Amino acid sequence: MRLILLTCLTMLAFAANSILNRMAVDSGTIDPSSFAIIRVLAGAVMLCMILTVRGGGLPIVAPGRVVGATSLAAYMIGFSLAYVTLDAGLGALILFGTVQVTMFAWSAARGATPSSRQMAGAGVAFVGLVIALWPSEGAGGDVMGAVFMVTAGLGWAAYTLAGKGARDPLAATAANFVTALPLLLVLLMGAGMHAAPTGIGLAVLAGAVTSGLGYALWYHVLPQLAGQTAAVVQLSVPIIAIALGAALLGEAISTSVIAAAVLVVGGIALAVTSPKAPAGHK
Repeated sequence: MRLILLTCLTMLAFAANSILNRMAVDSGTIDPSSFAIIRVLAGAVMLCMILTVRGGGLPIVAPGRVVGATSLAAYMIGFSLAYVTLDAGLGALILFGTVQVTMFAWSAARGATPSSRQMAGAGVAFVGLVIALWPSEGAGGDVMGAVFMVTAGLGWAAYTLAGKGARDPLAATAANFVTALPLLLVLLMGAGMHAAPTGIGLAVLAGAVTSGLGYALWYHVLPQLAGQTAAVVQLSVPIIAIALGAALLGEAISTSVIAAAVLVVGGIALAVTSPKAPAGHK
């Protein structure tokens, strides 16, 4: 029962990232660039604190660190900019679908032979992703928002692939957050930045709690989950985000979003329950 509760809490934290970002940026209490910078700063501080308490060094200089930090920065920038226009639930669905389809395609390109079931599942998920990306009235987003979220998804897929096989995922994540921060400062600092106390608070909450503590909790429960179980439970993230977006932000759940969610989640479920299916996390 404890493992189930901790897993549910982790999925809720991942979905909450979308809610907090959309809530902060849409309210005008903070701009997307400031949100991304503060989120990464707060996440870096929290992860380093956890690492200090647990023990172990911070591997700033390590193979793959440049790729990890760069892809994390791409995810953070695309994620924050997307929620200027995208609804939280739709954004989470596009992100989730992009990550999973990209990782599946990468695995196939690297020589993995997908089964017919995996191919069918990936195809269904891709159709759902196209529906989610297709601009339609009442869908809760626009083309540029979708482009930014696809960029975030590509960044997170690259980040996940670069970090596969890390001997200490928590330490590697902390190092990536620390290394990504100066990159974000260079890319995002500029005129027009603003942050009210409410916006800063939401960014800190997203960085320290739903990102920092959320990732730490995920790495705690992950070894206790079977591979397919770990992949399947993540299917709940966009569904939770859609539900929370409707309940907390008053976002409409359109027919196209429902159809896209069914296809994306159903297709990925079909694929990841096949042997050796790739799976990432958000």
